[in-house]
Amino acid sequence: MAKDKRGGRALDQPREVAAELGFHGLAEGSVLYRAGGTRVLVTASVDESVPPFLEGTGKGWVTAEYQMHPRANPKRRERRDGRERPLGGRSREIERLIGRSLRAAVDMKRLGERTLHIDADVLEADGGTRTAAVTGGFIALALALNRLREQRVVEHPVLRDQVAAISVGHVDGAYALDLCYAEDSTARVDLNLVATAQGSVVEIQGTAEGEAVPRADIDAMIDLGLVGVRRLCELQSRLLTEAGVPLDRLLIQR
Repeated sequence: MAKDKRGGRALDQPREVAAELGFHGLAEGSVLYRAGGTRVLVTASVDESVPPFLEGTGKGWVTAEYQMHPRANPKRRERRDGRERPLGGRSREIERLIGRSLRAAVDMKRLGERTLHIDADVLEADGGTRTAAVTGGFIALALALNRLREQRVVEHPVLRDQVAAISVGHVDGAYALDLCYAEDSTARVDLNLVATAQGSVVEIQGTAEGEAVPRADIDAMIDLGLVGVRRLCELQSRLLTEAGVPLDRLLIQR
């Protein structure tokens, strides 16, 4: 694999991550999350109501919105106007992925009848925007839940487990973790994995370009992805601890 594509990273090494927690002053939870050249602002907002289909059930909800900043890519794109330019299929699919991923982390009954809105705005895109939105989204979610804990709005832990996501590719005949755009655009297989800190799989998205891929290759890519997710969960824990958030008090003890 060409060295310039990975910037000297080993094949099993994720991109360098940096995060500024509490970046947004108004949201209950927020993080400016960077993975390599990808930067995503994620906020978690609390709404003391639920969609109509959950009213009276005692259960909460987690939902997500995702969009690209007009200059997230090298060439500026027109800003979307919801009245004239409906959200594209790719963005809608990513929103649903983020929502499903973070709902897997939350016990809705313990959350109570309230909604956590996750908003992910991609400021710069260099591959892995959806996985960055999920991983950063969990941090924002935990910050919002800790705010509810401190306010004694939610008195019991509601998190089942940590959730993070990472991409894995089959690039230039090798398995590679956490692809940048240059790798992603030429990969024989591009696979996105969402999983928990305990190694349980939430979702797998994978596509082969051209020739079909043997099952053994997919299994090896998932194994590599789980290693990456575990590292990202360790990073989430460290960042939250440094921010004074006791993650152990947010997690349901099994």
